[in-house]
Amino acid sequence: MPRGPLMRGTVLSGTGGVWRVLGLDGVTYECALRGRLKQGGLKLAVGDEVELERGDRGEPTAIASILPRRSKLARRSPGGARGERIVAANVDQVVVIFALVKPAPNPRMLDRFLVIAEANELAARIVVNKVDLASIADAEALFADHVRAGYPLHLTSTKDGGRGLEPLHDALQGRTSALTGPSGVGKSSLMNALYPGLRLRVGEISESVNKGRHTTVGALLHPLPDGGFVADTPGLREIGLWGLEPSELAHCFPEFRPLTSLCRFADCTHTVEPGCEVLDALSRGEVSATRHESYVRLRQELEEAARLW
Repeated sequence: MPRGPLMRGTVLSGTGGVWRVLGLDGVTYECALRGRLKQGGLKLAVGDEVELERGDRGEPTAIASILPRRSKLARRSPGGARGERIVAANVDQVVVIFALVKPAPNPRMLDRFLVIAEANELAARIVVNKVDLASIADAEALFADHVRAGYPLHLTSTKDGGRGLEPLHDALQGRTSALTGPSGVGKSSLMNALYPGLRLRVGEISESVNKGRHTTVGALLHPLPDGGFVADTPGLREIGLWGLEPSELAHCFPEFRPLTSLCRFADCTHTVEPGCEVLDALSRGEVSATRHESYVRLRQELEEAARLW
């Protein structure tokens, strides 16, 4: 039987059956998962809000229940298996971090991340780090299509006193933000510059392959000193599209949404059909050719996955 009233908390991390939970009292506790929850269909995830049972001495020792989630960031199970794995629960926004150089950004990879956010019905913003190493104008031009699509853009640097850190700090405050992006773009360095108390590990850039070595193994939720959390999530190669039908993909491109209902055919794929409003907008330069190419490639990937499944 539970001893004393239940305490609420937020799951920060979990390993080996032991979950670190931040209680409402500001103390972090190590807790086990009650057996009945292990048998249930809902899998505990970082970011979950839970109720904690108290032990003999009154301290929280076990997770008794998982409270309803307001949102989730999910990915496909590893190995291409059908099914999802929750990366983080109760996320307010996805913050996609790329570097301007070292490693060079890949807009198509960015579009994949943005689609994952849109498919999970999460707001997203883009951070371009290391802008001290190249031209600001180049950064603005490279991501102009994404700004036009409605995504906030932050240009940051941890050098020379820190560029763009204050607006990014304001965007994170009071929210639960999932940080994602390729390895080596400076996610940990950026967070350490914003919040020195976090002391996140900083990965090296491997010059030989121009890719960063992963320092984040699994999702970790870090409380922010002035309210909110950041979830440090696995790198790009760990993320895959999940649960998205090819016909739903266009909805994950915000600039396509006002156009799709105007197409001649209800089942328009927005790739080859006559009377396609998206293609017409593309021909007029109102839809980015690069973004549309990303859409076509992602749709091909989803169609191939649907055939395999």
